Amino acid sequence: MRIGMILNYSADFASAAAEVTDLESAGLDIMFVAEAYSFDAPSQLGYLAAKTSRLELGSGIMQFYTRTPTLTAMTAAGLDYVSGGRFILGLGASGPQVVEGFHGVPYDAPLARTREIVDICRQVWRREKVEHQGKKYQIPLPEGRGTGLGKPLKLINTPVRDRIPIVLAALGPKNVELTAEIAEGWQPIFFHPGKAAEAWGEPLARGKAKRDPGLGELEIFASPALAIGEDVDHMHDWLRPHLALYIGGMGAKGKNFYNTLATNYGYGAEAEKIQDLYLAGKKEEAAAAVPEELLRAISLIGPESYVRERIAAFAEAGVTTLTVTPLAADAAGRVRLIDKVRALTD
Repeated sequence: MRIGMILNYSADFASAAAEVTDLESAGLDIMFVAEAYSFDAPSQLGYLAAKTSRLELGSGIMQFYTRTPTLTAMTAAGLDYVSGGRFILGLGASGPQVVEGFHGVPYDAPLARTREIVDICRQVWRREKVEHQGKKYQIPLPEGRGTGLGKPLKLINTPVRDRIPIVLAALGPKNVELTAEIAEGWQPIFFHPGKAAEAWGEPLARGKAKRDPGLGELEIFASPALAIGEDVDHMHDWLRPHLALYIGGMGAKGKNFYNTLATNYGYGAEAEKIQDLYLAGKKEEAAAAVPEELLRAISLIGPESYVRERIAAFAEAGVTTLTVTPLAADAAGRVRLIDKVRALTD
């Protein structure tokens, strides 16, 4: 079981980056940098590549609507180069609120785009002349579009690796099926070990049935909150606003992927209540309505023996990397937690 984290740089990136070297020494395996509608991920990943030596670095996630497929491939190859082959390309469609609301780009055909982008990226990394005539992307542009001067080109540089691992963030059945078919890794959100097979088992099986054996086994990156000790049970409540935001506020009625996930886990009535409260502006009441059972299931919070049992449950459900959120007051506390959880997984 590998241990990862998502970099929290909201206050001070320089301090967060300095902390990464201590986390690397404590045994952290991979650091992801999120993007959403904050600073871009690649600029910070390049900085971290210069500050670390062993740690894998991943985008978690880069949304693909505002980048051409070849630019995505070039960026990934560049980050893999400056990190000495330590980069993982985390990709996702994000959601219409961000893509249309912040970027002003239509949110359409995420499945088709994902498949085509992955294919184009791998062509670029193999240094093939890129030729792709899909429904969403045409490279080079066909006659009648543009100047007509485009011709197939290949990447000038030779990448460190001709296949950079791709991790797709996916929730819906068709997205998960596609991920299991074409990607090296899958990044679900709010992973519930006891309900994972129920929520995602069928699409995972369908995707794996079409999977190229050369891709290897599908890696699964779960993201539990982490606190280890005898007096940490109350920290489950710290997660309530976060889950309420996603289940209640990340999308309109009928268009909220996270609300649908909670329903698929068996919390349909609770998910509807959370959404109604959140959209009515009653955020505290929405947070209070998040089921205690769900909070515990998706987290690693408790005494060492309990956390060890929960790690085993995640592993039994197929998780290969725990991208944890250490619940600690300072950098030293986060480093201690990584050291502790590393010991529990070794």
